[in-house]
Amino acid sequence: MSAAESSAVATDPRAESALQRRTRTAWLADLARAARGRQRLAGLCLGLSGALLIGQAAAIAWLVQHVLVQRAPLASGLPVLAGLVVILLLRTTLAGASQAAAGDVADAARLALRERVFACLLGQGPLWLRQRRTGELGELMLHHGDAIENYYSGFLPVRTEVVVVPLLILAAVAWVDWVVALILLFTAPLVPFFMMLVGWGAEAAGRAQLGELARMSGHFADRIKGLGLLRLYGRGDAELAGVEAAAEGVRVRTMKVLRIAFLSSTVLEFFASVSVAMVALYLGLSYLGLMSLHASVPTLGAGLFCLLLAPEFYAPLRRLAAHYHDRANALAAAAEVERLLHALPEETALPEEGMATRAPEPAEAALPPLQAQGLVLRPLGAPQDVLGGLDVRLEPGQRLALVGPSGSGKSTLLEALAGWLPPREGRVQVRPGVQVAYASQRPYLFHGSIADNLRLADPGANDARLRAVAEAAQVLQFAQRLPQGLDTLIGERGFGLSGGEARRIGLARLLLRDPQVLLLDEPTAFLDADTEAALLRSLAAYARGRTVVVATHSPAVIAWADRCLLLPEGRLVDPAQAVHA
Repeated sequence: MSAAESSAVATDPRAESALQRRTRTAWLADLARAARGRQRLAGLCLGLSGALLIGQAAAIAWLVQHVLVQRAPLASGLPVLAGLVVILLLRTTLAGASQAAAGDVADAARLALRERVFACLLGQGPLWLRQRRTGELGELMLHHGDAIENYYSGFLPVRTEVVVVPLLILAAVAWVDWVVALILLFTAPLVPFFMMLVGWGAEAAGRAQLGELARMSGHFADRIKGLGLLRLYGRGDAELAGVEAAAEGVRVRTMKVLRIAFLSSTVLEFFASVSVAMVALYLGLSYLGLMSLHASVPTLGAGLFCLLLAPEFYAPLRRLAAHYHDRANALAAAAEVERLLHALPEETALPEEGMATRAPEPAEAALPPLQAQGLVLRPLGAPQDVLGGLDVRLEPGQRLALVGPSGSGKSTLLEALAGWLPPREGRVQVRPGVQVAYASQRPYLFHGSIADNLRLADPGANDARLRAVAEAAQVLQFAQRLPQGLDTLIGERGFGLSGGEARRIGLARLLLRDPQVLLLDEPTAFLDADTEAALLRSLAAYARGRTVVVATHSPAVIAWADRCLLLPEGRLVDPAQAVHA
């Protein structure tokens, strides 16, 4: 944006709104870039179908004039009747092709929206995501994606039809009767004029409705997460009232949108009907001899031709008015995406699978995989720092155990190394090309099978690789006793599993990502000695050449490590010293 445009935007809110609307419209058009050919096909089919209307009306008018007025035998009009049947079949085929093409465009745009939003959320990182309401962000890829569907399948094809079909009909009618053409020409602007008036209100109402829906989703998701605490403190009834109030807000906003849609459709239908009635009135008065603007009275065929095309002249404008609400909904969805993400997400070039990664520079190759200098850390919401002036340097193949009493900052340090917690002072450096993965104490497990939860790390993983990481993380030890093994269904947040079993699934999911640096928070908690020893042996074999940082209280894990970092003082010691510390 130029300086002059910025100044105009700053001084004129209407200019800002118009500029934002143009920007969002261009962004919506870019979402369907991959299906641009199908979009042109949909518009072309609608245009051709509209053009065939002229031939259809001409055939009907000729048959009426030929059979009823001229009293000619119907057999002499069979070629025209056959042509009419062909036109009807062609229009049906074109309508089906247009709907199919427009549906493909809508699917492509919706997929592009979800890919861009998902890439944007991944790019923002865990720190940004932890400060947002997941319910609102989830709506970006669900309801907001559905809100733009009719924009591509309805509004855009009809917009192309409006540009072509009325002009063709106007030219055909003017060739037969210039008075009817003038009536159509001067009444046509009424439809888009009122369409624009109601469109502004519809866009504002649609945006308010989508915002209310996103807020309700966030409110409901937050309450579901804290359902246990709500029941514990007896806040169930109060929160039910809050959910009911949020749902009532969505209902009110939705009814406002529907009210605008129905009222605007009624107004537009009224003006279109009045315009057609004016054409019919003119033709009727002409046939009665009460109005004569021509040297001769038009024939019945000519009048029927004009009367048949009059409603079809307004039909694309009426369809555009009906789908104008889809445009308003799409712009409202784009505005909500911009509000929640602070920008409209653009397409990002993701590296193709199998592409060779850039070879590290010699100076980069000499760097440690991960190092931290002068870290001062404070957990989110905590009143004071838990770690200060901490230096950590990890080498390839090193096993570092974080040792200290509860509350000494072990989990806080892991979150900072993983990039989940911003340091108050100091910095964390990761060598370019190194992938860091973190397995927390409470891995999030979704409703589905164990295999589905593992494949979140790599959807393309085959069964053999899945079993290998499950065996390395000792998941198979308990999964083999389940009815369907790795295909056994588990509940949301790992319902039906013990804490140790859930952590092992989280560890297997981490191993499936094949990272160079593994950050593990109490991976052997709740395990018996034999299972812990088997897990450490498997982890040692898997992590050969990789860097492992593990927070633990277990003497077996401390002995398994190469070095131990005592917290909160930040002193490096040998495992034997850490056991007696």
